[in-house]
Amino acid sequence: MTVLDSDIVNIARVCHAANRELQLIQGDPAPSPEWVTAPEWQQTSAVDGVLQALSGISPRELHNAWCTSKEADGWVFGLVKDAEAKTHPCLVDYDQLDDGQKMKDLVFAAIVTAMTAVIG
Repeated sequence: MTVLDSDIVNIARVCHAANRELQLIQGDPAPSPEWVTAPEWQQTSAVDGVLQALSGISPRELHNAWCTSKEADGWVFGLVKDAEAKTHPCLVDYDQLDDGQKMKDLVFAAIVTAMTAVIG
């Protein structure tokens, strides 16, 4: 299977959009902006997630990789998601996430699987 860089970005766009929709449905007080207005760090995070998912890791492992990446960039746990303060309430162990948050990782992995199934 050959997945081109442009394919990875397109998959990341879809994953980002799905995550944003789930945030809106779940009443997230600070939902992600649409892809075209999302900051570069957020787009890069989505692309990194796609690359991780392409390796076949589980939704739990996707979350752990996301946490590791965020922490390496200086983010810490906080009750409020705040990009300026670099705090996020999901910087916890996967088992501590509520079902709505776990759903985001499941949907992300499913989108990557579905889209790559038709690319290669």
